[in-house]
Amino acid sequence: MLVVKLGGSLYSTPELKLWLQTLTDTSISTPIVIVPGGGPFADLVREAQTIHHFNDAVAHHMALIAMKQFGLMLTALETKCQPFNALKPEQALSVWLPDDSVLADPILPQSWALTSDSLALWLASKLEAEQLLLVKHVHVSSASIQKLTANNVIDRSFVDLFAKHSIPTRIIHYQSYAGFAESIPNHGNEANLYLP
Repeated sequence: MLVVKLGGSLYSTPELKLWLQTLTDTSISTPIVIVPGGGPFADLVREAQTIHHFNDAVAHHMALIAMKQFGLMLTALETKCQPFNALKPEQALSVWLPDDSVLADPILPQSWALTSDSLALWLASKLEAEQLLLVKHVHVSSASIQKLTANNVIDRSFVDLFAKHSIPTRIIHYQSYAGFAESIPNHGNEANLYLP
């Protein structure tokens, strides 16, 4: 099983639908769970917090709902994507819709220090996935988690979660969908993320 996080930055790109088609095709031979980013839905949460000054725990809860909104949109764009919020998807291609049970796990901080990247890693560990792939809008020149955190490519909670759940993880540029299925498990030249 692969867990693939589709970053919210893909929201308004033509590549979003191309990734959904690619993952649909790949799921014929390899089960795939998509973790949605928050996209513009999470941006609205940040804006609301700036205006109304509510605490990070509330913002975190709202950001989970933002991920769920993006995930529901993905199921509308690709009808073969089946939503689930339990920890055992039953379909070849599933979209995770985080629910309030995520809030009960004490390992997950309820703040902006934790985003959909860390949640994807957390879910991948729960599902015992073979790999985690983070599809992002940015080019990366390092596989060091510390450097990626310092450059705001991944969130600050990722390093601690990865130390406990070191699932093979790669960052894939959002335009690298072509040939994706043929290149599993070693996608292109991207290196696995690592801790020093």
